[in-house]
Amino acid sequence: MTGQGPLEGIRIIELGGIGPAPYCGQLLAEMGAEVILIERPYGEGLRLHTHGKRSLCVDLQKEGAAEMLLELVKTADGLVEGWRPGVAERLGIGPGDCHAVNSKLVYGRMTGWGQDGPWAEMAGHDINYLSITGALYAMGSTEEVPPPPLNLLGDYGGGSLFLLSGMLAALLRAERTGKGEVIDAAIIDGVQSMMGLVHALNAAGLWRKERGSNLLDGGAPYYRCYRTADGEFMAVGCLEPKFFAEILRLLEIDPAEYGGQNDLSKWPEQHLLLESVFARRTRADWAAVFDGADACVTPVLSYEEAASHPQNTARGTLEKKRDRLAAGPAPRFAAARTAGSETTSGLGMDAAAVLAEAGIDPDRYAALVEAGIVVET
Repeated sequence: MTGQGPLEGIRIIELGGIGPAPYCGQLLAEMGAEVILIERPYGEGLRLHTHGKRSLCVDLQKEGAAEMLLELVKTADGLVEGWRPGVAERLGIGPGDCHAVNSKLVYGRMTGWGQDGPWAEMAGHDINYLSITGALYAMGSTEEVPPPPLNLLGDYGGGSLFLLSGMLAALLRAERTGKGEVIDAAIIDGVQSMMGLVHALNAAGLWRKERGSNLLDGGAPYYRCYRTADGEFMAVGCLEPKFFAEILRLLEIDPAEYGGQNDLSKWPEQHLLLESVFARRTRADWAAVFDGADACVTPVLSYEEAASHPQNTARGTLEKKRDRLAAGPAPRFAAARTAGSETTSGLGMDAAAVLAEAGIDPDRYAALVEAGIVVET
């Protein structure tokens, strides 16, 4: 299932879970790593982010399960887990256990709150992690409750991508020095890192606490969405003066009538003016007007419509595969082929092959199955 990407030859063990850790594992697989997914026999229901991975179904509660998994760890370059702090240690597969058999291993840990602190073992989800970073408060308008940005900002932005960057950095170091690492990737840390822009703007007097009153939060008339005549939306993002001049030209608005781009006293009436103009025509009409123009104005598409947009189809960014839409791998490499997302292993179907590669003979494998440690599905 591995591709010929830049991580070809790297073996990652992923301890099954939900959310950001599995997505990190999927990205590693798409970059060419061999990712061995250890799944629970009682499962979590829907299997997500399993593309490109090999699957073993293991009951880690069984006596002898940890010893078997550590035999796999001996052959691995990295391990990813997204459990609450202390769970892996209680199962006998924490960083200390793994480094005792493979000192070069990169052990990546994904949590919301982090491995320490008063809330470390408390339950939470994306919206909760965002709530204490200041990011959630900054979203939306003053007339609305803060809207959750799907789970893209916390789980995947502040979580998966920071864990991924940590794994890649530590794998490079391990290759160079032979020394392993433990990565504490906390969603609150990643989001706070990304919030550095807001803190910097605030320190410079360019960001206000009030939602919907700033440059990038919908406060600026030239950086927000507008409703069209058919109830759809257009996204306007003409931050730079030259792009701003182009939108006024295409909307046939007199610059003198509009007023200064950054005259905050005029923002309320400029909002109303642009709302009235965009409401005169449909989204398709406006998309045609701005197609190819340097005005930074684009149609707001549904995730289904996105599959047929010319830019996406030209790059194969989103495709219909069998009965679902699937995203292609990102980023892309000029000299290495990344793995496609269409390959998905069935639950536990790779157990015999993977364990044989780790040196477990057929008799031992049969004993593991009989003991209920390895579950064939």
